[in-house]
Amino acid sequence: MPRPNRLLGALAAIYIVSLGQAATGAGALSLVKSSFGTTRQGQPADLYTLSNGTGFVARVTNYGAIIVELDVPDRSGKTVNVIQGFASVGDYQSRGGVNGATIGRYANRIANATFKIDGTEYHVTKNSGANHIHGGTNAFFKVMWSAEEIRSDKSVGVKMSYRSPDGEEGFPGNLDATVTYTVPADSNELRVQYGATTDKPTVVNLTNHGYFNLAGANSGRIDDHLLMINADKYTPFVDFIPTGEFKPVASTPLDFTKPTAIGPRLKEVNNLFDHNFVVNGGGGKEPVLAARAEDPKSGRVMEVWTTQPGVQFYTGNGRALCLEAELYPDSPNRPEFPSAVLRPGAKYSQTTIYRFPSR
Repeated sequence: MPRPNRLLGALAAIYIVSLGQAATGAGALSLVKSSFGTTRQGQPADLYTLSNGTGFVARVTNYGAIIVELDVPDRSGKTVNVIQGFASVGDYQSRGGVNGATIGRYANRIANATFKIDGTEYHVTKNSGANHIHGGTNAFFKVMWSAEEIRSDKSVGVKMSYRSPDGEEGFPGNLDATVTYTVPADSNELRVQYGATTDKPTVVNLTNHGYFNLAGANSGRIDDHLLMINADKYTPFVDFIPTGEFKPVASTPLDFTKPTAIGPRLKEVNNLFDHNFVVNGGGGKEPVLAARAEDPKSGRVMEVWTTQPGVQFYTGNGRALCLEAELYPDSPNRPEFPSAVLRPGAKYSQTTIYRFPSR
């Protein structure tokens, strides 16, 4: 995507730093902080560029803890950005959307924007008809996070923190949330670790809403992408609210248990996937493979590994795909689903890894 002139210095710095490290034998890891513009409220935003010297580069901003860019080499070494993003914080504020955004407090939908904890009923923002979606009108991707740079001989990263005050968007409790982005030296991957604590019982479901096109962001449709989702079941819905059932994907357009071209399946679902899949073996302490996408022309492959029990597959306008690792939609109102409740003294934790294997 086009880079504003103010970022050229940061890109040059990455090149110089990487050359210097390689020359001294210290490795090619690099972390560069640069300006990402100023918000309407007058807050300066920063851009953090993480790279490992292989051509793999991740750029994230502390505005919304957003993934702005992911540069990934193809089978011949040609590098392009594979995630949709914008060139400045002003663009994010004026153009809206959830591109590459950290979603919270609650990703996906809550039916009737209402839930109960210990008999107490809470009403959160209605921003999807009668329902709540993706944290509300002043969600996590619209606020400024504090940022702490992380460096070691094995990885570089940024830990971002935000306190969501008691009552924000109707959610109970002061929630201290963190998102840590890490790029290791030895593989082309972006590791995302989420954490949260609260001082009152509340509900939490954090994810990233990245729009991926492995041929290159905004390069065209994803019809030829091959997709595998490691899920034998999904959660059917009515008006995007789960019924509480678990149904097999076999013999349905949702069967991506083997690599399958997305385009023909899109035609079977009225050109929109927006479905939650039950990840086989998901919901444990160690990440499992949830999904694998491939662009046959470039050879770029993306694997999504996660500790979460579900992955929401969304295709939007058919020019990108989202694989949102998270709890199931409307979990606060579904006791048969994995619980979304976080209590004082407990810690919310989940890990999602976007891995780009070499071909």
